[in-house]
Amino acid sequence: MGSSADRRTGTGESDDSLTNRQGHPVTDNQNVRTVGNRGPTILENYDFLEKISHFDRERIPERVVHARGAGAHGYFETYGKAGNEDVSKYTRAKVFEGVGKQTPVFVRFSTVIGAKESSEVARDPRGFSVKFYTEDGNWDLVGNNLKIFFIRDPLKFPDMVHAFKPDPVTNVQDPERMFDFFSQSPETTHMATFLFSPWGIPANYRQMQGSGVNTYKWVNKDGESVIVKYHWEPINQGIKNLTQKEADDIQSQSTNHATQDLYEAIEKKDYPEWEFSVQIMSDEKHPELDFDPLDPTKLWPTDQFPFLPVGKMVLNKNPENFYAEVEQVAFGTGVLVDGLDFSDDKLLQGRTFSYSDTQRYRVGSNYLQLPINSPKKRVATNQEGGQMQYRVDKDPDLNPHINYEPSSLGGLTEAKQEGKVHEPFYEDKLVRQKIDRPNDFKQAGETYRNFEDWEKDELINNLASALMVCEEHIQKKMIEHFTEADADYGKLVSERLAEVLKAANSQHTGSTNADRAVDTAKREGHDADPY
Repeated sequence: MGSSADRRTGTGESDDSLTNRQGHPVTDNQNVRTVGNRGPTILENYDFLEKISHFDRERIPERVVHARGAGAHGYFETYGKAGNEDVSKYTRAKVFEGVGKQTPVFVRFSTVIGAKESSEVARDPRGFSVKFYTEDGNWDLVGNNLKIFFIRDPLKFPDMVHAFKPDPVTNVQDPERMFDFFSQSPETTHMATFLFSPWGIPANYRQMQGSGVNTYKWVNKDGESVIVKYHWEPINQGIKNLTQKEADDIQSQSTNHATQDLYEAIEKKDYPEWEFSVQIMSDEKHPELDFDPLDPTKLWPTDQFPFLPVGKMVLNKNPENFYAEVEQVAFGTGVLVDGLDFSDDKLLQGRTFSYSDTQRYRVGSNYLQLPINSPKKRVATNQEGGQMQYRVDKDPDLNPHINYEPSSLGGLTEAKQEGKVHEPFYEDKLVRQKIDRPNDFKQAGETYRNFEDWEKDELINNLASALMVCEEHIQKKMIEHFTEADADYGKLVSERLAEVLKAANSQHTGSTNADRAVDTAKREGHDADPY
């Protein structure tokens, strides 16, 4: 394969610059255009919309990400409070009203990168998505087991997933691709620290945490808002993660142990339960913090913003048909009810377009008419047609000829607004910039130091084993990032990597070249499960 200098444009000039599919040069592939550098995003982000909508359509018919999944039905029971405060102080969402009120839910757990039949012990975040069938319509809380994410700008999401997916030529996953992306994206250091620790392989779906990851808003009846983070914590079943050795042992026997574990537990009436908590912060920029609270690569410190329990969830019924329910269930971060709102988190706003766009492509334009996705309340719209429509969402008492609004001939009319509207105010320039307080390494170091010794050992060994197949400049850059996070962290990864490379060299007679050892490691499958 020739170098970039060998590539020529039609004019004979060397050019390896990035363009969009219209041939327009992409001058900034790291930042969406926003009002001020912390958001919100705007609809005229053409390059982002083209990039993410194409990404949403890259796989047929399984999900591009989260293809491997399991699910169950259950209910959410509200405490009526957020900690010691009446929850209505913060939100008018009816799902949290009263004490003991129950709302039906459906939950889908998943791996992220692997295909539909891939292993459930992959080193990979786990999806943790909950569909609440509330009296005000559906609310989808689309999250992961880990509380943070790799990136903060949605423009980078397709590239991130491409780096984790198999090589487009060999169709083999290669950790060098992943670490190449990490090394050029320092904000990934915190998530990589979690991913290569035992927290990167949950033991099963029942014994893992869940998180909304992004920052949302709650709005009360007076239109006052706070920003919130959502968290699910196992109640009775506890939290359990796996070492790489334990994961390897399970995979030698089964690739679907987590799906089987969840199904059998519910069949035995050993119903898993999670407590639902929120962290609450005033709806401001919080310059006193050394990070931006809208940054999804960051944790909110619990000593300043404690977990406030608001309810619990119980899963007590298995699906009657896997395909009809688990496979066709469709979530979207934009599916909110009154009293819940978006923050200006850029990644959240990008996901809000992408998720529902993906469902319309993958399942069909009428995916919300499927029983698993349909709200358990009256639906009345003027939307018609599309693939697989089997009903028209009309009120039978209204004029069936009128499929538009406004009308004076007996059609649908606008609903009445409940509570005061929350209307944030912006006065800033449209820019393509990173946020002011990226602080990419501090929390990664804190997370490392908070690990138990055995978790640190696992983390160091797992990183060294994956990094050994990478080019030397990628290894050095990653060690720089780990050292920025914590000097001991970087030192131990460097030392362990040197040991792994030396051992690989010593296995091959006459070999003194580390590159040869790396090539051999790749051939012998050391990168079989890099992510």
